[in-house]
Amino acid sequence: MRILFAGTPQPAADTLAALLRGWDVAGVITRPDAAVGRSKKPVPSAVAAVAQAHGVPVLKTASAKTDETCDWVRGLAPDVAVVVAYGGLIPQRVLEIPAQGWLNIHYSLLPRWRGAAPVQAAILAGDESTGVTVFRLVPELDAGPVLAAREHRLAQQTAGELLEELTQVGIEVLLDEVLPRINGLAEQPQTGEPTYAGKITTAAARIDWARDAAHIARAVRAYNPAPAAWTLFGDPAAAQRLRVLRVHAAAAGGSLAPGEVAISKREVRVGTGAGELVLDEVQPPGKPVMRAADWGRGLHVAPVFT
Repeated sequence: MRILFAGTPQPAADTLAALLRGWDVAGVITRPDAAVGRSKKPVPSAVAAVAQAHGVPVLKTASAKTDETCDWVRGLAPDVAVVVAYGGLIPQRVLEIPAQGWLNIHYSLLPRWRGAAPVQAAILAGDESTGVTVFRLVPELDAGPVLAAREHRLAQQTAGELLEELTQVGIEVLLDEVLPRINGLAEQPQTGEPTYAGKITTAAARIDWARDAAHIARAVRAYNPAPAAWTLFGDPAAAQRLRVLRVHAAAAGGSLAPGEVAISKREVRVGTGAGELVLDEVQPPGKPVMRAADWGRGLHVAPVFT
């Protein structure tokens, strides 16, 4: 079976690497090289790096809607296509090329959390479980029939940790349940009211200290590692940005106002709209990630977060 793979970030690269251990990957579609770091030097996507290391033909394109993409896919003559977070829609004329269609690995139990950021959305909403869905691509966003799904429990994972777990679940479902039985799998329509998870922005990750402590703690987990929850402190005319990476609930009974900070030798506590939080890991501007208590001991006065 000739497989076409489309994807861009690390979870997609991990899936591609697993496919290459036992399946015939005829070609890969990924996003163009992107500028990274202060040098702004273009760097291949994680998927491109894996494909190139294995000698797999690669098409780097910002849009799968071009004639070039359509002709390239047709020339490969794939039997089936697998997509994991490619970063763009696949048009109908390209969807029709593989005889077995296009399969998408999505990191939620559809139709809950269709869209770009299902992992973050599940954490932010306080869902008790999420999962992986392998479904057949259709032109409508994440709306195709389901071929396989597996539930996965949420604990206190960050988005990065949960995505790593779900990536491995997705690989298992694809390789053990879907591809070996592709000709005999029953397709099930999605049932229930869809919810949507839009792209994550840096602005959305700013902490609103007027929210309750439980919500803020979920937001910190949801935005870790990127773009990372953040807050401002210091002189309003030259406020500094502090990235907040890990927190936990403080003992009950505090009286700090929202955004008010109390620093002791062992901890940094912050007031919220309901309850208080202890900061565990932070990243001050221009510095590496550090224990919040160490950061706090270096301050002359306790700041106020805004």
